[in-house]
Amino acid sequence: MYRIVKKQALNPTVTLMEVEAPLVARKAEPGQFIIFRATEDGERVPLTIAGYDREKGTVTIIFQIVGAATETLNSLNEGEFIHDFVGPLGNATETEGLKKVAVVGGGVGCAIAYPVAKKLHDIGCEVTSIVGFRNKDLIILEDEFKAASSRYILMTDDGSAGEKGVVTAPLEKLIQDGEEFDEVIAIGPLIMMKFVVLTTKKYDVKTVVSMNPIMVDGTGMCGGCRLTVGGETKFACVDGPDFDGFQVDFDEAMARGAVYRDFEAKAREEACRLLKAEVK
Repeated sequence: MYRIVKKQALNPTVTLMEVEAPLVARKAEPGQFIIFRATEDGERVPLTIAGYDREKGTVTIIFQIVGAATETLNSLNEGEFIHDFVGPLGNATETEGLKKVAVVGGGVGCAIAYPVAKKLHDIGCEVTSIVGFRNKDLIILEDEFKAASSRYILMTDDGSAGEKGVVTAPLEKLIQDGEEFDEVIAIGPLIMMKFVVLTTKKYDVKTVVSMNPIMVDGTGMCGGCRLTVGGETKFACVDGPDFDGFQVDFDEAMARGAVYRDFEAKAREEACRLLKAEVK
């Protein structure tokens, strides 16, 4: 059992939790993930590690409330316990040798992008962070990104904060203006990462993407997280989650990710009813 030591709503649909998990905290690195089960009979769900404190023995996760499992997790409060919290899993983001990087984050994917930006900043890399949200009410980790970035660019779909538009617009302008990035790291919705890759490919700028497909066991045994990368089958949980963006078949990944959308919506609706019944 893993005690929740901090819970904070970052926006109406995104929650931060700091969880007491000393063995995970001891080995965690940016880019890796955990798998949790909120309750004994709960669903196994992967979440990328958003931060860790080795001295305190805690791991921070940030999640969007999108299905039954995250609805149940969000119902837990400080001092209560998560049943399972397994990790760190997957491979850490490779940062060695990088001197100038653009980190592009979209929506709740910024929770994954931030620890990568911070690690790069801490090792002396020049970090340009470009983050995008639908509107100002959904912005998360703004101060944290600013502290970890040499340049911070905020985009919103409706222009309610930062600049109006999508994250690829400032990225392409920077490249056209002569910025020479060692690498672009894109983390967010599949459609966003696809268009970042389409942008950078025109200029042959190496681009790494973080893939988070449907996952069950996190050890490569179930095959649920399979992707096609460079014409070969890869498993996000053991081969990733980071991959060469130029090689990822995004259309296949998006099609597979949509298969359970209706089921997830129904499961969340049922979970909401159960939680409301318990409150009464």
